[in-house]
Amino acid sequence: MRVETLRFRGLAAAALVAFAGVVGFLLAGTAANGATHSSGTVSLRSTKLGKVLVNSHGRTLYLFMKDRNGHSSCTGQCATFWPPLISATKPTAGTGVKASLLGWTKRSDGKMQVTYNKHPLYTFANDKASGQVAGENVSAFGGEWYVLNAKGAKVEPGQSTGTPTPTTTSSYTPPPPPGY
Repeated sequence: MRVETLRFRGLAAAALVAFAGVVGFLLAGTAANGATHSSGTVSLRSTKLGKVLVNSHGRTLYLFMKDRNGHSSCTGQCATFWPPLISATKPTAGTGVKASLLGWTKRSDGKMQVTYNKHPLYTFANDKASGQVAGENVSAFGGEWYVLNAKGAKVEPGQSTGTPTPTTTSSYTPPPPPGY
């Protein structure tokens, strides 16, 4: 009887480990998918490009120039690198954002993607922390990617978003004309 008890305990322990593994796998999948989900709140945050749109976790939001008529053109592998901002509830305007520019668009998978000024919004997988803007002016998946300002317009490289940035002045004296 002692052998049967040990065998039962061994099977029970193995079943518990297997169950924990399945739960861990499911939770990991949920966490990976969670990168595209947000409360739907869009705010402004200061970055090296000035004030740009961010999600509720402070992650920079991007527009994809290939998107047309307010609909996403980024699916499959594209959405892996550029996760869409998905929200099950109506998007809300955070600090510095106009609620009238917020909206939704239905993706090909039926999920609702947050839009701003009719641009579907995305984060970038290579932005590892809030406030990073590594996706600015990147050309990938058939189009260019840009951060957005408070007006919902793309921020071009070197363009100000209205946030004052420190400037340095230097004196430049052009060379004299040839033969002078």
